[in-house]
Amino acid sequence: MSWDFPNPFTWDLTVNPADIDGMGHANNACYVVWCENCAWKHSESLGLSVLDYQRLDRGVAIHKASYEYFLPSFEHDQLIIATWLTHWDRKLRLERRFQVTNAKSGETVMRGHWALICTALSTGKATRFPAEFIAVYGNAVIDGS
Repeated sequence: MSWDFPNPFTWDLTVNPADIDGMGHANNACYVVWCENCAWKHSESLGLSVLDYQRLDRGVAIHKASYEYFLPSFEHDQLIIATWLTHWDRKLRLERRFQVTNAKSGETVMRGHWALICTALSTGKATRFPAEFIAVYGNAVIDGS
């Protein structure tokens, strides 16, 4: 696989019949959900789950998201979703990137980028990253330039 960045966290999935839209391919909204699922799996593998977010009253919310679609995916296609944490300011902002590839052809199907901010779950207001987030996510951030 030709990844955009080294050492991605990856998650494999198969396109299901329910993912197919009226145009005969995976609906673009499915990719958004797949990216979210992959991001959570990555966070959990690093040691931060939704339960930790709730315990700390902190979350990482999408401030801005962009997706660029290159090729369609069809029912039963095997996809590999890769993700990386690519930048952060250690205070409030974090970036995550995605690359979805077709496992058989190796071709990139979609790329995504999230600009994230740390928020207090109880208020929804932006706030600084807690020490646990810095310790866990800080070690996973790569140079995404």
